[in-house]
Amino acid sequence: MDVLRPTLIRIGGRIYRKNLIQEQAYQHEEEEDFYAGPGDCADEPCDAFVVEETEKGFQCRVEVPSPLYKYIIGKKGETKKRLETETRTSISIPRPGVEGEIVITGQQRSGVISARTRIDVLLESFRKKQPFTHFLSFPLNQPVIQEKFLQFREEVLEKCSKDHGVSSSLFQNPAKLHLTLGTLVLLNEREIQKACDLLQRCKEDFVDQIAGGKPLTVEVAGVEYMNDDPAMTDVLYAKVHMKDGSDRLQVIADKLVERFVASGLMLKEWDRVKLHATVMNTVFRKDPSAEERNGTVTGKSSFKERESFNGRNILKLFENFYFGEVQLDAVRLSQRFSSDASGYYATSGQLTFS
Repeated sequence: MDVLRPTLIRIGGRIYRKNLIQEQAYQHEEEEDFYAGPGDCADEPCDAFVVEETEKGFQCRVEVPSPLYKYIIGKKGETKKRLETETRTSISIPRPGVEGEIVITGQQRSGVISARTRIDVLLESFRKKQPFTHFLSFPLNQPVIQEKFLQFREEVLEKCSKDHGVSSSLFQNPAKLHLTLGTLVLLNEREIQKACDLLQRCKEDFVDQIAGGKPLTVEVAGVEYMNDDPAMTDVLYAKVHMKDGSDRLQVIADKLVERFVASGLMLKEWDRVKLHATVMNTVFRKDPSAEERNGTVTGKSSFKERESFNGRNILKLFENFYFGEVQLDAVRLSQRFSSDASGYYATSGQLTFS
């Protein structure tokens, strides 16, 4: 990292400079330390969090999902010890796997603020490295769509199976056809509930007005590829559009993602949501349960291990393939690597249009 151009991290409306102090191996991940900047974070006002005065000094509590405790502790407790030494505080962390609050105590208010700020920056960085656990989706697994998808798969294999890389293992599970709006890292029940609550606020604030209290009629028709060379295709998707020609589906998707990004529950990846329903994906060859992260596959297989397929004939023969018409009546908070009774992803929460 260029020390003259350090990475900037935004937390709670403020921008901090990330300085790499020491690198150590910790369960195949880098352990990093961070300092706020410019200047000493002790000089910063602490309006972003509460520091309480106690009989022995000051304390601050921060709710942290248990999977992230290890990043504050560090290898053999070194990160925690360094934080405590350099900020002259004591940091109490719940036992592994036990959800609770991390408590920072110290005799000086400035030290507690410094420790809390550095912990926030540390957690923000490592949270971004976690694989996503949930995603906002529109299910497209209605019977009529599944039936047409199976017809599409049968015809592709009949007419294009001799094309390089084309095989039955590339196709999406028909019960899990969907549109992905955005992905989330939700590490405990509290964060899942926060996402569910935000969905309901979105319904009240703008979704009901845009949807008019009725399902959105959408047509799924035509196929397109994700990369720039149809002869080396990794993802083939079905295109979707509102039957009435409006952009209401796109507006709802964009506004939902905007709200979730603003809340800190979702990372901003694109200016607009790319509405697409994956029908073929090369990552499915080795991991049928893999999902995409807004067009970027985050399955177990790395990009280098994927074998692309020649999609030229498929694009030519099925350019306008009609998958059917569907009524979209809910946005689901779907759980990754899961299934419900219908075969679709298990739902942690949802926003309904009617």
